Amino acid sequence: MTDGCGVPLAIRLTGANAHDITQLVALLDAIPPVRGKVGRPRQRPERVQGDRAYDSDPHRRQVRARGIQPVLGRRRVPHGSGLGVTRWVVERTIAWFHQFKRLRVRYERVPEVHEALFSLGCDIICWRAVQKSFC
Repeated sequence: MTDGCGVPLAIRLTGANAHDITQLVALLDAIPPVRGKVGRPRQRPERVQGDRAYDSDPHRRQVRARGIQPVLGRRRVPHGSGLGVTRWVVERTIAWFHQFKRLRVRYERVPEVHEALFSLGCDIICWRAVQKSFC
């Protein structure tokens, strides 16, 4: 899960054959609160964008129950929803993760090690975003 600039907010490690929709609610719950601003820290995004793979009414209800507006593509409707305009942000973040050789191909057998490397990759990507302040 990334923000609008591609900075990773939360990650989940699953098997290669796990469908993305199974992790949607877990990723939303894993987003940490924003710190540093005066007042009550924001803990949830205003809206979540996703492609047609996330089209599921039960999941839409779960996202709405958390106070988040789901902007998800619908299956069996013509293209033109406009979600493809901003989807490149997530694809770019995945490319940033692939810059790290140990994350491009999983060599570790222990999932905790691979998840730790992903966390380190998130830290590096966030640090670069703060240094360049591209968002």
